[in-house]
Amino acid sequence: MKRRTALAGMAALSAAAIVPAARAQQQIIIRAGHGGQTGHPTHGAMVRMSGMLRDRTNGQVRMDVFPDRQLGEERELVEGLQLGTVDMTSVSTGPLVSFVPQVGVLDLPFLFQDSAHAYRVLDGEIGRDILNRFAARGIHGLGYWENGWRHLTSRNPVNSPADLRGMKLRTMQNPVHIQAFRNLGAAPVPMAWGEVFTSLGQGVIDGQENPLGVIALNSLWEVQRHVALTRHLYSPHLVLFSKARWDRLPANVRDLITGMMPEITAWQRAEVTRLDREAADLLRARGMTVSEVDIRPFQQATQQTYQQFRDRFDPALVARIQAMAAQ
Repeated sequence: MKRRTALAGMAALSAAAIVPAARAQQQIIIRAGHGGQTGHPTHGAMVRMSGMLRDRTNGQVRMDVFPDRQLGEERELVEGLQLGTVDMTSVSTGPLVSFVPQVGVLDLPFLFQDSAHAYRVLDGEIGRDILNRFAARGIHGLGYWENGWRHLTSRNPVNSPADLRGMKLRTMQNPVHIQAFRNLGAAPVPMAWGEVFTSLGQGVIDGQENPLGVIALNSLWEVQRHVALTRHLYSPHLVLFSKARWDRLPANVRDLITGMMPEITAWQRAEVTRLDREAADLLRARGMTVSEVDIRPFQQATQQTYQQFRDRFDPALVARIQAMAAQ
């Protein structure tokens, strides 16, 4: 009896020793969602990150990626970070001004001269300051990927602001975008992306604006005939993490994710450039006209947007951003 009791005690001690070790090796699962299709570089970047995390932690960290709004529209994804139903996402600026108003400065029309200018701003002190503001909303900002330069698509050709007069144009749910297109004479219609294709097909809206890659990946040639290369806005994808979840990750995992971001960001941006170049040829092949336009009248018509949002965005900050074009 005593021997049996002793053996039972040893077994209990062995089990107690094994349990903490098992817990230490318990797999960490990260739920990452975004609104783009699997062909978009943002999806590719998340899949790339997932593979790197798996390989560099010997499978201890697993990132499950949910594309194409499986976890919700962009605003719902951001709310999911706060609620703990989503761990990581990458979204456009559209819904973010409701969480961090300062993000809206990036949406001023024709703010950036070219991609290099945008990268200097976003990857520097100004971009980091914007990301840091998300902490107060329960979100950890990781960095900036890219959606691309936004252009107009429409049923009828658009060569000047006069062609936009009265046009029902889908915009993101973003007050800066809405006002800028009002200044161009359009009738902006804020709408979640999931509703856009059907609304274009049914004539609820006449046009929309997006990067070429997004236009092609969503087969908009089926419901639109023309693309005007206005480059009216550079559109980043902010990479965000649930702060509560981030804080619970082991320090080495946080360091690993932070450390791999520059490499993945460079890859993602290069893929957007490639996709846009190929998309232009594809859209032409599908019957769309893809036209260069004189952007100066569009710039002039939207300049008053800066004054209209003067109270919201520090003019000194706007001047700093514009000055970085020449660096």
